[in-house]
Amino acid sequence: MPTLPPERAPRSEHATHQHRQVAESFGSDAERYDRARPRYPQALVDRIVAAGPGPEVLDVGCGTGIVARQFAAAGSRVLGVEVDARMADLARRRGLDVEVAAFEDWDPAGRSFDAVVSGQTWHWVDPLAGPAKAAQALRPQGLLALFWNAGQPSPELTEAFTDVYRRVIPDSIAVRQWAVPAAEGYTALCARTADRLREVGAFTDPEQWRFDWEQSYTRDEWLDQLPTQGAFTRLPQAKLDEVLAGVATVIDAAGGGFTMHYATVAVAATRTDTA
Repeated sequence: MPTLPPERAPRSEHATHQHRQVAESFGSDAERYDRARPRYPQALVDRIVAAGPGPEVLDVGCGTGIVARQFAAAGSRVLGVEVDARMADLARRRGLDVEVAAFEDWDPAGRSFDAVVSGQTWHWVDPLAGPAKAAQALRPQGLLALFWNAGQPSPELTEAFTDVYRRVIPDSIAVRQWAVPAAEGYTALCARTADRLREVGAFTDPEQWRFDWEQSYTRDEWLDQLPTQGAFTRLPQAKLDEVLAGVATVIDAAGGGFTMHYATVAVAATRTDTA
């Protein structure tokens, strides 16, 4: 049975997984989140389905069920684990089976799965307890696949959006979100995640995958999504309104819409420990 290493490096006080107030803020408007958030490339779903030994999938941090529904449509049987009861309730109303718990505290109750997946969520999970729990939940040769959408507008819009954030919310993470290219930042996150999987010792050497794609947004579509992003979910309404007005002006000046360039990056490893 996989266990945590006996000596863990001290946690950074800025470790993302410790910011529970942010992690649990997305359910403040679950309907909007479900409607506006981007989906994931079908090629990613197909690759995970093909790599797993069977159809049983556990979706960690399933939220409103965006990932789970894509896997269900591909023929998988999906159980979701979600810490936010508001998000879980919407996922259930969409026909999904969801259990409410932080993944680190969730009890598999003797169940095992062919794949454990997590979309746009794993950075909220303890970086060592999470992989250990995933290993407990996976069957031998089961696949752990963790993935993120890294979105980047054109250089001109990146600068214009950042100018809005710098003016309205200068201390926000929104100001820094494109300080390095989005795909580069998430690829680095995958590399750190892979290192944590190696520490747990129950997986094959992790692989990193990348899928590039684009999505066009109208002004109203982007303004619908923006409040679902972590930099904005906890803003006072007056500040959020000011951000949205500034972003709307930028998009109108760009012709009323724009194309977001996405790289979906993933780290994947197979469960090897049969104990």
